[in-house]
Amino acid sequence: MTHRLRRSVLLLSLLVSINSPAAWKKHVIQPGTDTRGMVNDVNTSDFDRDGKIDAICSHSGAVWLYPTLDAGKRLKVYEFPKELSGRKLRAGCIHATLMDVDDDGDQDYIGSNNLVFWLECPKRPLENKWTLRIVDDKILGTHCLITADVDRDGKLDLIANSGRASGTPFANSLAWLRVPKKPLSAQEWIRHIFADGDAPGASHYSGFGDLNGDGRGDIAFGAKGGEKFPGGEWFAWWEQPKNPTEFWKKHMLSSKEPGASNIIPVDLNNDGAMDLFASRGHGKGTLWFKGPSFELIDVDPDIIGPHSLAIGDIDGDGDPDAATCGYLATGTSAWYENDGKGQFKKHVIGTGQGSYDIRLVDLDDDGDLDVLLAGHFNQNVVWYENPGKQ
Repeated sequence: MTHRLRRSVLLLSLLVSINSPAAWKKHVIQPGTDTRGMVNDVNTSDFDRDGKIDAICSHSGAVWLYPTLDAGKRLKVYEFPKELSGRKLRAGCIHATLMDVDDDGDQDYIGSNNLVFWLECPKRPLENKWTLRIVDDKILGTHCLITADVDRDGKLDLIANSGRASGTPFANSLAWLRVPKKPLSAQEWIRHIFADGDAPGASHYSGFGDLNGDGRGDIAFGAKGGEKFPGGEWFAWWEQPKNPTEFWKKHMLSSKEPGASNIIPVDLNNDGAMDLFASRGHGKGTLWFKGPSFELIDVDPDIIGPHSLAIGDIDGDGDPDAATCGYLATGTSAWYENDGKGQFKKHVIGTGQGSYDIRLVDLDDDGDLDVLLAGHFNQNVVWYENPGKQ
């Protein structure tokens, strides 16, 4: 090879490396080799207040804490009994969230495992067992738990679905629950059914936001449908009335969405009107509904089983982006770069990794959002390190 040719090859390689996007580095918190059952939930907080982020999730019949995301130092903070309140429990939760339930300054764990419960984070969370208390054992098929100040009293409430078609007095329904005044002694939380029987077809994940600009937060849901779950395949939102304990009006966004699962309100095109980003987690594709008329616009019609969804400013340019991951063990993790006007560019984060839960968190304290996944069929917990501006 001549000197001139070698120089040309070197320059071409340099240009390719400059123009190629940086890779997202994968880190393993919980390997899938020593878990029992699927891993469907993961959350983070500085539970022990040492200035470092910890992870918490459920699997193998227990809830586990990972101090400073250390895979070699997992702590069993609660072991599930075989049954609770007459419900047979699984090896892990289908979903979970965090809330400072007892207002003591730390985050408590709220999970769904054939009933909804919460675990009180103790003063020494790495040393003491966490105490379980019931949130609600009447709703069933709770696939999603999120927190929001529904009634505008300055305190967080819990939003949950009762998605089973039978076996519960609240079949095919949706609820928000207020924390009781004395959560440590209360038998259950204060339940408000805002969609009474009109959310059929296996309702999945929800989002909270003011969709009609009246100053009150509304709630959106998706339902996957299919042969075993008639009445689904929809995305819809429920309009909050002046009194949130009264009837909420249902608005159908689309009734032809096989596998509909996730939907999150957010202003995607910076026009002041609330939009919604959504995914068909038991089908194919991501999409958004452009407010205020909620016109459906496909983003990525080809991604398979995007069962987890998160919104955040991934590239640090000031507008909301989206991230998702397919739930199969062969799943693709991807994020969608928003140009600030609702035009999206897909970037692949990784392949061969499934997820039922996704979080956007700055896990390495470098100022950008990383992607945290609960691995579902892979039975692991992993995170992808954001490479920064690309």
